Amino acid sequence: MNVLAIFKREVRTYFTSPIAYALLTIFAIICGFMFTSILAQFQRASFQSAMNPSMAQGMNATEWVVRPLLRNVAVILLFLMPIVTMRLLAEERRTGTLELLFTFPIRDVELLGGKFLAALAIFLVMLALPLINILMLASLAPLEWQAIGVAFAGLMLLGMTFLAIGLFCSSLTENQIVAAVLTFGAALLFWIIDWSADSTGGTLGQVLSHLSIIRHFDSFQRGVIESKDLIFYLNFTIFGLFLTMRAVESHRWRG
Repeated sequence: MNVLAIFKREVRTYFTSPIAYALLTIFAIICGFMFTSILAQFQRASFQSAMNPSMAQGMNATEWVVRPLLRNVAVILLFLMPIVTMRLLAEERRTGTLELLFTFPIRDVELLGGKFLAALAIFLVMLALPLINILMLASLAPLEWQAIGVAFAGLMLLGMTFLAIGLFCSSLTENQIVAAVLTFGAALLFWIIDWSADSTGGTLGQVLSHLSIIRHFDSFQRGVIESKDLIFYLNFTIFGLFLTMRAVESHRWRG
C-alpha cells in the first residue's frame, strides 16, 4: 500500500507541473520528425527499386523504418531521461520532505519502489508515442510485429537502466539541475565506454565492451533476445537501485 501511495503521489506531481507535458511534447515532436524523415527515405528507395528489381530484395518497412526509428529513440532517451528522474529525490531533499517521509512508517525500499515505478510509468507513456507512428506505418506496409515487440522490450530495459542511474544521481544532491547533469554524464559514459574496447584489447577490453549499455541493445533491435543482454540490464537496474537505497539510508542516519 505504501508503494502505491508513493506511486500515486509522484505521478500526480509529474502531471500537476509542466514537466511531464513539456517532456512528452518534445519527445513526440522529435519522434514524429525522425519518423517522417526515415519514411521519406524509405519511399524514395522503394521508387528506385521499382525501376531496379534487384534493389527490392531485402527491402521491408521493419528493417528500413522501424529499426532506425527505435535506434534513434534510444539516443533521444539518453538526453531526456535525466529530466524524468532529476527531481525524484533531489527535490525531496531541497524542500525537506525527505526527512518528513522518514518519520512515516515507510521503508526505504517502498519509497524507492514507488518513485521508480512512477518514473517508469512516465517512460512507458513516452514509448507509446513512437508506437503510434509505427501503427500508422502498419496501415501502409506489412511489419514484423514479433521483432518490433522484442525491440520495444529492449527499449524498456534500456530505459530502466537510465531510470536507475537517474534515481541514484538524484539521491546525491539537492539541486535538480545537478542531478540531471550527473545522470546524463553517467549514462553517456556507460554509452560510449566501449569505444576504446577494440584498441584496449584483452580482458579489460572485454569488460569495457560488456559495460556498454547501448551495445546490449543491438540484439534486441535485431529482434533477438539474448540472455546475457537481458541479465545485464536487470543487474544494472538492480545495482543502481541498491546504490540509491544505500544513499538514502546514509542520508537518514546523518539526519
